[in-house]
Amino acid sequence: MLTPDIPKKLFLLDAFALIYRAYFAFSKNPRVNSKGQNTSAAFGFTNALIDVINREKPTHLAVVFDAPGGATLRQGDFCDYKANREEMPEDIRSMLDPIKEIISAFNIPILLKEGFEADDVIGTLAKMAEKEGFQTYMMTPDKDFGQLVSENIFMYKPGRGGKPAEIWGVPEICEKFEVEDPIQVIDILGLWGDAVDNIPGIPGIGEKTSKKLIAKYGSMENLFEHTDDLKGKQKENVINFMDQGRMSKMLATIILDVDVEFDAEDLKVIEPNAEKIKELFTELEFRNLAKRVLGEEIVVTQTATAPSDENQLDLFGTTNNNEESTPAPESLKSLSTEKPSYHFVQSPEGRQKLLSKILEQKSVCFDTETSSLEARHADIVGMSISFQAKEAYYIPFPANFEEAKAILEEFNPYFKSESIEKVAHNIKYDLQILGRYGIEVEGPLFDTMIAHYLLSPDAKHSMDRLAEYYLNYETISIESVLGKKGKNQKTMLDIPQEEIVDYACEDADITWQLKELFEPEIQKDHLKSLFYDIEMPLVGVLKAMEEEGINLDIDGLATFSEELGESLEQLEKEIKDLAEEDFNLDSPRQLGEVLFEKMKISSKAKKTKTGQYSTSEDVLQKHKDDHEIIPLILDYRSLKKLKNTYVDPLPTLVDEHDGRLHTHYMQTVAATGRLSSNNPNLQNIPIRTEKGREIRKAFIAKDDQHLLMAADYSQIELRIIAALSKDENMVHAFQNNLDIHATTAAKVFKVNIEDVTREQRSSAKAVNFGIIYGQGAFGLAQNLGISRKEAKAIIDGYFEEYATIKTYMDEAVKNAREKGYVETIFSRRRYLPDINSSNAVVRGFAERNAINAPIQGSAADIIKIAMIKVAERMKKENVASKLLLQVHDELVFDVLKSEQEIMAKLVQEEMENAVQLAVPMKVEYELANNWLEAH
Repeated sequence: MLTPDIPKKLFLLDAFALIYRAYFAFSKNPRVNSKGQNTSAAFGFTNALIDVINREKPTHLAVVFDAPGGATLRQGDFCDYKANREEMPEDIRSMLDPIKEIISAFNIPILLKEGFEADDVIGTLAKMAEKEGFQTYMMTPDKDFGQLVSENIFMYKPGRGGKPAEIWGVPEICEKFEVEDPIQVIDILGLWGDAVDNIPGIPGIGEKTSKKLIAKYGSMENLFEHTDDLKGKQKENVINFMDQGRMSKMLATIILDVDVEFDAEDLKVIEPNAEKIKELFTELEFRNLAKRVLGEEIVVTQTATAPSDENQLDLFGTTNNNEESTPAPESLKSLSTEKPSYHFVQSPEGRQKLLSKILEQKSVCFDTETSSLEARHADIVGMSISFQAKEAYYIPFPANFEEAKAILEEFNPYFKSESIEKVAHNIKYDLQILGRYGIEVEGPLFDTMIAHYLLSPDAKHSMDRLAEYYLNYETISIESVLGKKGKNQKTMLDIPQEEIVDYACEDADITWQLKELFEPEIQKDHLKSLFYDIEMPLVGVLKAMEEEGINLDIDGLATFSEELGESLEQLEKEIKDLAEEDFNLDSPRQLGEVLFEKMKISSKAKKTKTGQYSTSEDVLQKHKDDHEIIPLILDYRSLKKLKNTYVDPLPTLVDEHDGRLHTHYMQTVAATGRLSSNNPNLQNIPIRTEKGREIRKAFIAKDDQHLLMAADYSQIELRIIAALSKDENMVHAFQNNLDIHATTAAKVFKVNIEDVTREQRSSAKAVNFGIIYGQGAFGLAQNLGISRKEAKAIIDGYFEEYATIKTYMDEAVKNAREKGYVETIFSRRRYLPDINSSNAVVRGFAERNAINAPIQGSAADIIKIAMIKVAERMKKENVASKLLLQVHDELVFDVLKSEQEIMAKLVQEEMENAVQLAVPMKVEYELANNWLEAH
């Protein structure tokens, strides 16, 4: 409890300030329930309300709103007051009634007064309550309330980023505003102004200057009487804008004589209406809040699972630095508040006793602490175990490899058990650590990171963030153990084992608790097979691929780098000769000035916000026919990117121990379900240009006894849309192994298939693939270099021949609007919170996703299934060949030359028969010494 436990403690909540704060805390990843409602504002506000009731235990409480509609007194005096505020977001407006219903269900009075703002009502009530002997806390982030603070009136500012709430009394206000009396806050605001409320203040006087002036002169009025003391522009502004200053002070002054009644009896905190709360929380799908308030689970009937109230938010990972991403962080639990039972298991007897307990369980969580994030070279430092919430065990390991291995082997009965489920967060890493010590885990797996990814694919999935959100728990930061990031940061090897215990046990404990939360959702029909039959078996396949790596022709890349360097030098010379000027070609500013000021290539060239001409690729492409210098610049940039992004960095990523390149595959990044990779990102290896394709030439077979085999699904996304739409024309084309692009061209252009020209086939191909991504006439026109009218005619002709595809696309968007999500063939869901947005651009993007996500996601699922089946068959056939890479719709293998025939047959069969659709899957493959020739 932050506030004192006294018999008369009144909390007055500034409703809209808290509602807006909650809503924008989730702006990047809003909370969306199964009905497609954005519940961010309602959830965040309710969470804050519950926290303040539970934590601060007020005796009296009220929520104060601005009166709806009508002008306030301030707007009557100053018509521009709050004039620059944007219209209330629809997602807030739609939650106002539910929020008010929730407040009423808690039996908390809602107060407002026509013609006045919430600030005025709160100020008046606070002063009235003070006279009645109350200590009053104004819960708001608004600095204006500082003027009201007194011995018995406080500001209660909600905390941010895991920090507790701040309580500002007289000392805090005087310190923060550098005043002697809180009433002087009005003078500071009058000079400073307030951009949010459009209070103008006096030009040239900001926060620091206003504080200095009031500290010296005591008040705005006294300052105005001593303008002779001022100098220069400041003096001029103060004299010229005195009236504006006085008006600003008036606008910033909170009214304290609003005609409202203070009836302490009406404001008493009483028991909430549990039945009504249950009804509202069920409707809004606030499961965790229901459990906190009612002490029971609520049953939510969902048409989509997100899951329930809490998975569409940006609490996960490091990309979002919004410090308000967790509502009411002052309530976060931690190790110190929970006091879990964590055990340091050091002796052989202790380990055996723990193992006996493990073998009695059906499911056990484990987590490894290591010396490095690079699993292939990491040493195990310790291992934590948990199979019950708030209880965990930590086993330390010696630095000696063989001794550590011996301790790990003691736990083989657990690791090798076919009946005990192994639980971890990012389990692939832990499996790789164990594999380094010769332990191959068997039996069922449960990865909480992947489970959450399936439940909320657009969110982030780090354990720390999930703990904050789902468990309302702040974990021990790694920096508190190892020190701040940087060259001086320690590793786990540098930390005494006893100092690792709590950190390691907490990881296992929290992961176990997350597993208990996620498992019921994963068990639902639409996710069960996706998780247990696809994503979990894939973990082992990816682990093996990462460990195997691939050979890289470093000498070949060095030669290619030299060639690119020579080409870049030649291009740079030609460009500068044409420009008749020596300038930095890599400087967008200098390039823009040369092209558009000196050479005057375009009179319509636009400058960016920074004041320089845009020389982006899009801009240059529009001018490529205007001057011969433009294609040269585009070539220069393309080769420069190739050299700096791929050719030169790739050799630096080769492992010095085995001379192979080991990429890292990630299952939880792409919301569509596709795999991602990094170090290097193989998905972006260029393929469209001749020079770009040369990079693939550097990926080579293991040795002269091996060849690389690349097996690629042919037109998989078109086959999927044919199967999903059941379009007879397209299904017939694929079932009869026809050239789908030529067939499409013949139909669209009304010619015999043998008369289709190369240009017509190219146009048909562009439409076939463009349709998948929701491309319209404008996009097609740009791609083909034709008029929009011609593009529209082609698209109209396409839908005339493939009418069922058009129907499918329309239905996909319609269903997404109703359900809030779309699904792949295998029930992978993609939530589309913007599908009903009033913003046409935002809505259009969601509509294109509604069409594309099921297709792209189904293709991702199919190749994952194929990888699993291929790996199982390779194991069954006991081949020495290895699966190395997965890139888009392609698998790459190191094939022993003596196994060429069996591998070609095996791979083609398993990939083509991974799933059974209305159209056949077709796989094409090649074998060669390098990836380029095998592709």
